[in-house]
Amino acid sequence: MTSLPHRLLQALDRFNAAHPWDHNAHYHRWLLRRLPHRFGSALDVGSGAGDLARLLATRADEVRGVDSDPAITARARALTTTSTAASFTVADALTDLPAGPHDVITCVATLHHLPFTEALCIFRRHLAPGGTLVVVGLYRPRTVTDHLLGAAAVLPNASIGWLKNRGCARPRPASMTARTRPADMTFSDITEAAREVLPGARLRRRLFWRYTLTWRHPWPA
Repeated sequence: MTSLPHRLLQALDRFNAAHPWDHNAHYHRWLLRRLPHRFGSALDVGSGAGDLARLLATRADEVRGVDSDPAITARARALTTTSTAASFTVADALTDLPAGPHDVITCVATLHHLPFTEALCIFRRHLAPGGTLVVVGLYRPRTVTDHLLGAAAVLPNASIGWLKNRGCARPRPASMTARTRPADMTFSDITEAAREVLPGARLRRRLFWRYTLTWRHPWPA
């Protein structure tokens, strides 16, 4: 016989599946507040359906979105008007990034798909002096703090899903159709590795099972 807690968790999973909302998009406005009001070139790594790239295009002269998934990249192109200063390319984040240098590089829910240290080194090389890197990522919970923060997100997650979908069952938005995988690095491991590659990087755990990383490329001495 299935236990009551297990049945409750199953019911919650069904509720959340019927009322989906994009946890990554929740941080897009936060991300914009980390950036200058205007900048030249932006690169969005793992651009998915292009929601963030289109927001960046309201601030940037040019935005390049890259993603390894041809289907979601085609979706991004279809959703983007020709007047928007954003373009999308199917590319490998480790070998085929547009050369730059870019004033802004963003990477949302993508870094855990890549070799962590190698990817950050590549982002650093493509970022212009004075430029800003902003990452919203996933981590594997391990500590009491991790699990408490995850538990604190359960009810807000269901409530926001209900409100955003106006109480109706709806399909997943286009931004949630990209391939997914669980994170394998803990927040402590991420922080230690990031600060070796990006001295002075600022990292913080966030609600809805995410962390953020911000780093400003120093000007040459």
